[in-house]
Amino acid sequence: MTVDDCLFCKIVNKEIPSEFLYEDDAFVVFRDINPQAPVHLLIVPKKHIRSINDLTDDDKEIISEIFMVGKKIAKIENVNKSGYKLVFNVEKGGGQVIFHIHLHLIGGWKK
Repeated sequence: MTVDDCLFCKIVNKEIPSEFLYEDDAFVVFRDINPQAPVHLLIVPKKHIRSINDLTDDDKEIISEIFMVGKKIAKIENVNKSGYKLVFNVEKGGGQVIFHIHLHLIGGWKK
């Protein structure tokens, strides 16, 4: 798969419509189309990186910032106190379906 074929690149570039809950210079956040919980969001870097396995030293800032965006979005979605999961799926065997790194923010379950 090339960057031109990447679903998330097309969403980031607004070639495929999606409602962004958050956007800054480096990330977009939108709801997962197949949610596994009441709150299931995808935090997607605008820079195309195929997989965690493809990270380089130049990507350190993106990886640290993705967690800060997750923290901010958890508060906006009101799951910061009840709890949530942050999950990367890595490669097919790890459940990765779209080969553009993204962090799942999953939460909102009732006690």
